[in-house]
Amino acid sequence: MKTDIILCGVGGQGILSIATIIGEAAMKEDLFIKQAEVHGMSQRGGDVQSNLRISSAPINSDLIPLGGADVIISMEPMEALRYLPYLNKEGWIITSSAPFVNIPNYPDIEKVTADLNGLDHVIMLDIEALAKENDIPRSANVILLGAAQKALNIDYNKLEDAIRSVFGRKGDAVVEANIKALAIGRAAQK
Repeated sequence: MKTDIILCGVGGQGILSIATIIGEAAMKEDLFIKQAEVHGMSQRGGDVQSNLRISSAPINSDLIPLGGADVIISMEPMEALRYLPYLNKEGWIITSSAPFVNIPNYPDIEKVTADLNGLDHVIMLDIEALAKENDIPRSANVILLGAAQKALNIDYNKLEDAIRSVFGRKGDAVVEANIKALAIGRAAQK
C-alpha cells in the first residue's frame, strides 16, 4: 500500500491540520509516513503546501516527484491546478470549488472550474457553504478531508480517532464539530 498526497491551499485554511489528522490516522494503521511542508507566506495568505507520503513499507524521500501524487487535496481550486503536474494519470483531485481571491491577477474562476471539470477524477465541493449550512464554519477543511477519505485508502474510523486525538485538548465541542465535518464530506463525495 502506498499513497502520495499533496495538500495545498492558502495560509490559514487548515492544510496543516488536515496533514496532522491524516498522519495520525496512518500511524494508527501502523503505516510509515513522511511529510514535507512548504509554508510560503502563510501568515499573509500565501501558498501553503505539504507532501504527505504513506506506505506499508519504509519511505526513503519525503518529496513527491512530478507525476507521482495519488491525491491532491486543495482548499482552493487554483491551487489544485498549480500542483496538477504532480498528479499521476489515475490520481484524484479533491478540492474546494470556492476561490480564495488573494492576488490581483487571480484567473477567471469559470476557466479554473472548467479546467478542473475536464479532468477524469475530480471531486469539487463548496466546503465553505457546507460548513456554514451545518453550523461548523471553522471545520471546512475537515469536510474536504471527509470527501477525500476513499482516495486516501485510510479507514474512516481511524480518521475519526485521529480527530479525537488531534483536537481532544481543544474540548468536546471542537472534536464533535470536526467529526460532523468528516461525515458531511464523506456523504457529499458519493
